[in-house]
This record gives sequence, C-alpha cells and structure tokens, in this order.
Amino acid sequence: MSAQQRFALAVEAAIHSYLDERERALVEISPDAAALMGLVREMVSGGKRVRSAFVLWGWHAVRGAEPDASHTTGTEQDPAWQDVVRIATAMELFHAAALVHDDIIDQSDTRRGKPAMHRALEAMHRTGEWVGTASSWGEHAAVLVGDLLLNWADDRMLLACRGTANGDAVHDAYRRMREEVTFGQYLDVLEEAAWIRQEPEALLERAHTVAIYKSAKYSVEAPLTLGALLAGAAPAQLDALAGYGLPVGVAFQMRDDLLGVFGDPEVTGKPAGDDLREGKRTVLVEIARQRLSSGVRTMLDELLGDRELDERQIALLQDAIARSEAPERLEALIDRAVGEALESLHEVELSRSAVLELERLADTVAKRDR
Repeated sequence: MSAQQRFALAVEAAIHSYLDERERALVEISPDAAALMGLVREMVSGGKRVRSAFVLWGWHAVRGAEPDASHTTGTEQDPAWQDVVRIATAMELFHAAALVHDDIIDQSDTRRGKPAMHRALEAMHRTGEWVGTASSWGEHAAVLVGDLLLNWADDRMLLACRGTANGDAVHDAYRRMREEVTFGQYLDVLEEAAWIRQEPEALLERAHTVAIYKSAKYSVEAPLTLGALLAGAAPAQLDALAGYGLPVGVAFQMRDDLLGVFGDPEVTGKPAGDDLREGKRTVLVEIARQRLSSGVRTMLDELLGDRELDERQIALLQDAIARSEAPERLEALIDRAVGEALESLHEVELSRSAVLELERLADTVAKRDR
C-alpha cells in the first residue's frame, strides 16, 4: 500500500472518529441527531480525497522524510503526523460543507450518484409525513448541515494549529482560503445572473477568475500550502508549490467543466449536461461563445440555465459546444497548465519522492473522468 493510500485511510478513520465524538455530544441534546449524522457520514465517506493528498505531499515536500506507515494507525507517536491528518480532515470537512451549499445553490439532485444532502433531507421530511413543504425544509436543514461541517472543519484546523511552531501561519492561510472560496462562489452565482450586463470581451476573463477562486486555489494550492507551512516551508518553497498548485487547480476545474457538459453520468454520478441546466458560465462555455455564429450563440444563451432542458436540448447544446472546438482548446489549456506546474516543482529544493508524487497527481487530476 502506498503512502498516499495509507494516509487516505488515516484521514478516513479520523473523520469518522471525530463524527462519533460529535454524534455523542449531539445525541445528548436530542436523539434526532442520530438520523442526521447518518446522512452526514454518507456525505463525507469516499470521494477522491484530492485535498488530503495535496496536504500530505505539501508537507512531505518540505519535511523530506518518507511518511512512516506506522503513523497511520492512529497512534500518537508523531505529533507532527497527527497534525497533518487533522489538517487533511479539516480540508475534507470543509469540502463537504462546500458541496452541501453548492448543491443547494445549483439545485442539484445528486452527488456522487446519491441524493444531494438537501434532497436526502427532503426525503426524510416526506417519509416522516411532517407538516410544511418538504423541498423547502430540505434546503433549510441542509444549509445548517453545511454550517455544522464548516464549524467542525474549523475545530480540526484549530486543534492542528494549537501549540505548533508554524500554527499561526497555517491558520492564516486557512482563513484566507475560506474567504477566497466563499467569494469565488459568490462570483459564480453573480456571473450566472449578471453576465448579460458585462462587456462581451470581459466574459472569458471573468470565467477564469471564478475558476481560480471558486475551485482551483482551494482544491490544490491551499492544501499544498497548508501542509508545507506546517513543515516550516521557506518562502521560495512556498512560491514553487504555489507555482505548481494554482495551474494544477485550474486544470482540475477545467476538467470539471468538461465533465459537467460531456461527462458520463454512470461515471460522474451526476446527470448529463448538469452544468448546462445550472447555467454555468465556465471557461468552456465562454470559449465556445466566442467561436459560435451569432445565431447559435443566441440559442446557447437562451437555453443555458433552463432547469427544464430535455435530453434533445442538452444534446443540441453539447453539439454546438463540440462544433466550436472549445473542448479541444480547453484540453490544450489543461496541458499547458500542467506543463507550467511541473516546471515550478524543479525551481527549488523539494523532496524528490514528493515531487514524483506531485507529478503523478497533476496528471491524475487533469485527466480524470469523474
């Protein structure tokens, strides 16, 4: 088993151990917590654990020594290792919170092939035959679940930072990440509504900004930075890792944009063309708009964001985007971003084994199919 696989298991165990602790506390308030925690556990289980991996290799890139398998068993032999696990746990809980809130905003029905949190809570309302509107209650309750996950992420991060030599720097980077991704999400919903009042030539740059702050920085750059700061990274090392992390994060989001339009539902766990129904003004869409005839562009603008798009209309939009050659251009941008990232890794002294893993991860996240 690889170091990354062992670390993922350690993070998984830490997440569920912490949720056990929180469930015991909440059940003391009310037994209703048990059903809610069951949904939370299902939400946080599995996934790609991308952010955990980047926390590990950011730390390892600076620390240098190969992670010790014995430290993944939950022992307290290495306090530094336990702090890395806590930071990764915080990132996974934060990510889960972001997904819960994002699914409400996008009115997504599914997540990883299962009902999104607000839909699962809506089903709980219907099964219980409670009063009021099930869909509204599900959304309201899911907002609160997302807030709980954010609180728990902060708790894990504070514990990791407490008493460590570089704790203040780690927490400051985490605080900055939280602000950036929340504002990035705001820019995303703003773009869906306000794009029509923007200068046409500015739309592609605005889409890039959303991609960077909504996803790219917190998916790759921030986890890398948190791990590296914990290990005591020098400024040059942080710059090199950021020079890798941001373009890989952008490639990650661009791949997500492609999957949101052309992904296989059996693999992605989301309906085909989901981003089209949600009206996402992504880099992919904006590249396509620039290359389409005025008539086809008008059709795309009129249909994009219609929640009632049927399969024929989805296919029509997919065909228009494909014929614009925007997917090929986005693939070229992904390749270029990964190339820039890999160059940055060799600008300073970093652990050779970590660099090799980061090279592999760049390829993995940029070419994934879900």
